[in-house]
Amino acid sequence: MASNKTLVPEAKEALNRFKMEAANEVGVNLKQGYNGDLTSKQAGSVGGQMVKKMIEKYENDMKGSN
Repeated sequence: MASNKTLVPEAKEALNRFKMEAANEVGVNLKQGYNGDLTSKQAGSVGGQMVKKMIEKYENDMKGSN
């Protein structure tokens, strides 16, 4: 079962900023709070952008530690 609980509660605000930044980059208008009016495509593009940026950061961190 999926859960959307933040594993590190202190990171919640940073994650929200990250989500808003990713949404802006792919042209999706997010608002604070409930965004149930988004299409699956819009929500998926925001999530996909977030994953893409996380992988990019991880790869850069790995490159820097070698």
